[in-house]
Formats: sequence, C-alpha cells, structure tokens
Amino acid sequence: MQDRPKYYDIRARFWQRHFEAAQGYAAYLAASDPAKAQKWHDLEAQLPVVTDAQRRHLTGHSEGGHGPLRGDTGRTMRVLVYSGVWCGDCVRQGPMLHGIAEACGPEVELRLIDRDASAELTDELRILGAMRVPMVVFLSEDWFEVGRFGDRLLTVYRAKAARELGPACDSGIVAPPADQLAAEQDEWVGVFERMLLMLRLSPPLRERYGD
Repeated sequence: MQDRPKYYDIRARFWQRHFEAAQGYAAYLAASDPAKAQKWHDLEAQLPVVTDAQRRHLTGHSEGGHGPLRGDTGRTMRVLVYSGVWCGDCVRQGPMLHGIAEACGPEVELRLIDRDASAELTDELRILGAMRVPMVVFLSEDWFEVGRFGDRLLTVYRAKAARELGPACDSGIVAPPADQLAAEQDEWVGVFERMLLMLRLSPPLRERYGD
C-alpha cells in the first residue's frame, strides 16, 4: 500500500505492549515462587564469567571504543524473554541471558514475561505447535522484531540426543557440566552478536543516525 513506509512491522505495538508488561530480571525472580527462583540464583553462581573475547563481540570495545549499537547515537535493543520460572531450561538459560545482556551495556535492555501471562504471546511463539520456553525475541528501538531464538541450544540438543532419554523439560535440580554451560553461553553470545550487528547495519537506522 502506498501509504505504508518502506520499513515497518505490523506487530510493533504487540511487541511493545508485551515488553512493557514484562519485568526486569530481579523483579521477575522476586515475584516468582521463592523455591523455584532460588534455583536460578544457585545456577548463577555456577556460570562461567563472560570472557574478554566474548565481551568484545558483544560491545566492540577497544579501550574507549563504542559497541555495535554505538551508545553515542541512541541506538537500543530490547530483549524479551518468554519464560517459566519452573522450567529447567529457563533455570539455566535465564541467568545466562541476564549476564550476557549486562555485558552488552546499557544499550541493551532485557525483560522476562511468564509463559502464562498472555495467550496471544503463547500463540505467537509456539514451536512445533508447543508452548516451549525459553523463547527470546530481539526488538529494535522502533519495536520491530530483529529476530527470535529458542528453546534449547544446539549444545543441549546434542547432549540430549546422545543420552536418548530425559524429560521434555528437566527440573533444573542438577546443573549440567561446566563445559556444557560454557558452550551454551558461547552460543548465546553468538546470537546476541548477530542481532546487535543486524541493528548496527540496518539501513534505516544508519540513515537515521548518519553513520
């Protein structure tokens, strides 16, 4: 249609509404069942630190440099995590996502929304017809979807396939080996970097910011 702009997302208000209904990491856990939230806190202590190399991928920092979004321009990325505090995959990946978003710097804002909070969102994010968590949706400053990713990483599916058993969503009681956690975190860093670079190289945003 001639009255539509060249770049638009018909779901922009949908994403904005759900992001604004979501909570920051600490608030999400504080509002959750304490016993289930404690598993997230316990897992946090076992996560590998974000390495200097990973941080460079996320921020582009040399000393005094700017990240992929160039904070001096006002670019931002919102990260909406569709989650279940009870879910073992969320127990593991939720703290990872929080740590990676923190490493990205203030241009990246992460919020979580419970799986049961919105039937509309559930239908939008179904995978193979199922309500799987976590699902992560990356959004531009204009509430345009940049991309989405979930529910398990390749590292996890390889381990699950090798075992040929296991529940559809484990309890999160036993943390995976440290090398698996490190591999999962590195995969997520790659996902974040891709989304950040997509925004940095977006033609309308480059035109907007003159870079």
